[in-house]
Amino acid sequence: MLTDTLGLLLDVLVTPASTTDRDAARTLLPAAKKDFRRLTRVWADGGYTGHLTDWTSRHLGLVLDVVRRHEDVQGFQALPRRWVVERSFAWLLRSRRLVRDYERRTDTSEAVIRWSMIALMNRRLAARHDQPVPTAAS
Repeated sequence: MLTDTLGLLLDVLVTPASTTDRDAARTLLPAAKKDFRRLTRVWADGGYTGHLTDWTSRHLGLVLDVVRRHEDVQGFQALPRRWVVERSFAWLLRSRRLVRDYERRTDTSEAVIRWSMIALMNRRLAARHDQPVPTAAS
């Protein structure tokens, strides 16, 4: 899943469990770079280390920053930038259909994720619309 810095969905790719994160990124990132031309930097977790950082730089012109956990810290540690996508996963899990893997096809799973994020954004827009608009007299 690729999100913006607010945690809102930019793109999603559901793959079989046998696909590594790095292999999936080689599919997701070129499509995202094509759709979001201003995209220049991507933060990722430790599963994206290795040759992927060089590949994204060379082929896509993207900086892939891998956010690593400090070795000396035990227990939970909120990592900068990485918590954004983790929070997005938590938002999506509020959709009952995403709590379990009910879907058999990857394209259906992607559609349900997109639908859930659209519903989330609609709720936020509707809540914002219900607030009174400040006037110059107030």
